[in-house]
Amino acid sequence: MHRLGVVGISWRHADAATLAAFTIAREERASRLPALAAALGVTGLVYVATCNRVEVVCTTDGRTPLGALRRRVFAALRGREPHGGEAEHALRAWQGEGAVEHLFLIAAGLESARIGESEVVGQLRDAIDASRHLAILGADLELFCAEALKVAKRVRPMTEGRVGRVSLAQVALRAALERLERTPGPAAVVGVSPMTEQCARGLAAAGVPVAVVNRTLARARTLAGEVGGRACALEEFRARPEAVEVMIVATGAREPLFARAELERLAARSPSHEPPLVIDLAIPPNVAPEDAAAADVPRLGMDEITLAAADERERVIGDFAEARAIVDASLTDFRRQLAERLISPVIAQLHRRYRRTAVEGVERLFQKELASLGDAERDAVRRWAETLARRFAHVPSVGLRDLAFASGPQAVEAFFSHTEPELAQRLRLDAEASGVGAMIEQQQEGA
Repeated sequence: MHRLGVVGISWRHADAATLAAFTIAREERASRLPALAAALGVTGLVYVATCNRVEVVCTTDGRTPLGALRRRVFAALRGREPHGGEAEHALRAWQGEGAVEHLFLIAAGLESARIGESEVVGQLRDAIDASRHLAILGADLELFCAEALKVAKRVRPMTEGRVGRVSLAQVALRAALERLERTPGPAAVVGVSPMTEQCARGLAAAGVPVAVVNRTLARARTLAGEVGGRACALEEFRARPEAVEVMIVATGAREPLFARAELERLAARSPSHEPPLVIDLAIPPNVAPEDAAAADVPRLGMDEITLAAADERERVIGDFAEARAIVDASLTDFRRQLAERLISPVIAQLHRRYRRTAVEGVERLFQKELASLGDAERDAVRRWAETLARRFAHVPSVGLRDLAFASGPQAVEAFFSHTEPELAQRLRLDAEASGVGAMIEQQQEGA
């Protein structure tokens, strides 16, 4: 459907700092997303922000050029107009079938740095729910998103079956456990989120004592209770840190939480007397690289985590060919579904016309050749005529559905143009309004 567009930036072409520049803080989204939809002039919008991508998924009036949409997204998210070519360099864009395919791949975890990672579908679902709550989702985008979630559900057993429950958090957990194998000791997770929860559970399963640190102490206590750890308030930890060998941090703070002074206090309490490893999963970062360097504290940020995940992606991508095939098949099924939605009203009207023609012909026969028939016989003839009309209408209906899918609504319009001009006109108007015709044309061009 040519009205669907996706404009985004991801780990493939940008580092963590660039991603952060396009990220709307979670607490600001309720106020900023309706304004973003208005600024873009779109009829539906979903804003997806994860640790390795920012995607603006939207439906437009179908007349907005993709380049203009990309420049509008840049201006709205960066707060300034792009310089010449800046938006095109920073942001990737997809439209129509390409946008649908991209959305399906994101939902399936096949576009993630850690291929098959499991958090993205939950993040997408949360973004959809947020747009629905803000009344900026729109019916068309609701349909696309529902299909994307179905694809994710179909692909999920394959990704889990090959590599288990995968995520960038597992890359971080592996780095933490490698350090703890060399210098055993406690660890701290700062911030309660899906990524830190996964890390905390993985650390606890490996027998590592875990301190759970959070601004809201109640949430820290809940996770600490699950992993048998100790809860600590964020400000207390910053002032008087636990003695740990590893700190994994991922909060939504817009400014760094641990500057040089906090890091030096953390390093001074390390049980091994070796500066603890800091794993920063936040975008924007919770620990500035320059502060970590000044405090002589080793730091792994999202750039390093993503790079490690991308290296692993290249090694295992061949294992996901079957999952990719499901995405391709789902795209074909969805295209057929859209063509069916477009052609069904016309086919229903065609059936009504066949029936009306049959009934009118029978009624004329009742006035002439079959005038002697009684009521029961007339009812039997009417039922026979209606059944025959349905059977006659079925044959072209099947062919028209296949024609609409394979060649687009224009071919069906041509079929009706001389014999049923009203149906041809209706089909043309519906195709222009929905954009299904443009979508099928894109498929044919790509074939």
